Amino acid sequence: MYEIGTKVRFSLFGRSHGPCVGGILEGVPAGFPVDEDMMECEMALRKPTGKIGTPRREADKVMIAQGVVDGKATGQPILMIIENGNTDGSKYLKFYDTPRPGHADLPALLRFPDHDLRGSGQFSGRLTAAIVAAGSIAKQMLLTNGIRIDAFTRSIGEVIDGTSHSADEARGSREFATRACTSRMDVLMRDHIESAGAAHDSVGGTVECIITGLPIGFGGIWFEALDAELARAMFGIPACKGIEFGDGFELAMMRGSESNDGYRMCDGRITTKSNHMGGIVGGMCDGAPVVFRVVFKPTPSIGIEQETINLKDGTDDTVSVEGRHDPCIVPRAVAVVEAMAALTIADQIARGYRWN
Repeated sequence: MYEIGTKVRFSLFGRSHGPCVGGILEGVPAGFPVDEDMMECEMALRKPTGKIGTPRREADKVMIAQGVVDGKATGQPILMIIENGNTDGSKYLKFYDTPRPGHADLPALLRFPDHDLRGSGQFSGRLTAAIVAAGSIAKQMLLTNGIRIDAFTRSIGEVIDGTSHSADEARGSREFATRACTSRMDVLMRDHIESAGAAHDSVGGTVECIITGLPIGFGGIWFEALDAELARAMFGIPACKGIEFGDGFELAMMRGSESNDGYRMCDGRITTKSNHMGGIVGGMCDGAPVVFRVVFKPTPSIGIEQETINLKDGTDDTVSVEGRHDPCIVPRAVAVVEAMAALTIADQIARGYRWN
């Protein structure tokens, strides 16, 4: 199993083409009401849609095997199991000899001789279904403290939404298959994904996440900084290749007089005039919403012929990928980013990282 968190701890298990994927969530207080309808809604946001997602279809019904009785947490670890139904792995067998570029095939096969690479095995994004299930409970815990996590698709390939969006607008992205914030951007992003898929290729993009309701001073310092722990969580999501907070890499081109977020009083409350820092300084919240963006690479499984090697005879070779793959995983990753952020913050609250 693979674990994240200390007090609110999540353990992930399963394989893409095994009997199931699932997780164990610890740290949910006894008596806490678990809304399974909300969980079902969150799971639906991760499902593939039309031509912009994989043809693989799974029910993604979460079975809570223990830890919840009559809709309330018992205080014991919550075990969640999600059955895999569509597990035809025949098209993956050739990759034992000709590993796919961009996948974990090569390092995994050399490190783990018995590695099951059907559907990428334990490296598959299929396991994120369990992350979203656990994250839905963490979100419910955060809502009791007035904390909300809302994400949306900021870009798909060369299609970039350059408009600043509020948390409410980000939540509105749930209406669109691409998780764009507007119908116009949804059409543009959808067309870009479908175009890449029609060419047997794929495309990447970015997800922006907005966290509201955290008090000034929330977080930690150094290796327990809020941005450090959020970054660690995001890099745990398959296909994540980068993260930036606030203006991110653009800060390198600014002067301090431009990048510093000035403080003001508004109705007796401390606010910031801008949010270049993404709501975090010194690893702690400064009163502005926490804003970060996560970069996801193009799906490596593409039908175009690519260069590889043949592990069986030690020669150069080529490979093309057939089967059921997303031409873009970004829209489905939005729910996963929200879930990982929720798990991270719930754990910091449980660890006593400044909560009033």
